[in-house]
Amino acid sequence: MGVYVVSVGAEEWFGEEEDGWGEAAAAVNAELGRRGLPPYTDVPPETDFAAGSGQTFEEKLNRPMTGFLALCETQLSPEEMETLCCWTVLVPFSLDEEIWLSPGAGHDESTVVAGAPQVLLLAERLAAVIGLPPETPPTCDNLDLNMWFRGPAKELAATRPGAWGTDLDTAFHVALFLRAAQHSIRRGCPMIWT
Repeated sequence: MGVYVVSVGAEEWFGEEEDGWGEAAAAVNAELGRRGLPPYTDVPPETDFAAGSGQTFEEKLNRPMTGFLALCETQLSPEEMETLCCWTVLVPFSLDEEIWLSPGAGHDESTVVAGAPQVLLLAERLAAVIGLPPETPPTCDNLDLNMWFRGPAKELAATRPGAWGTDLDTAFHVALFLRAAQHSIRRGCPMIWT
């Protein structure tokens, strides 16, 4: 099976069924209210899959993170690294600080909610450091990054060397966090690890 980063539509985000995020959504809105912010209610509905449409997001975490974490340690502060790497839920609006939800808000473990704009800035910084190429797939409807890094990226790295091509596992993770944050902001939807 593995671990995936996926986008979530309104049905699942507000859903009360076993695999829904309804309790977490309510807890996020309660915390937003406590911070004087409006509730997050404008979640787009799920859409039918259409390859290349950019309406859904699904990527599998199936590469070693050693190089990526080392890059983060050299380029980011510990707080920035936590913001980029330790979220459970990504929301499409700014949060001055992450929201920590205790176990019981619909899940067995703590849930960390981060703002996509903050994650995006950090991922963009790492993408600039490694020179992530513009050919990196802009949408990730169905494992597009996984597929690209398995084939076309290797071919491109052979003809266009650079920091990104010397460690494709690291480049994959930079692209994953970058595209997840971009997708959340563009679509206005939450992203989750599942």
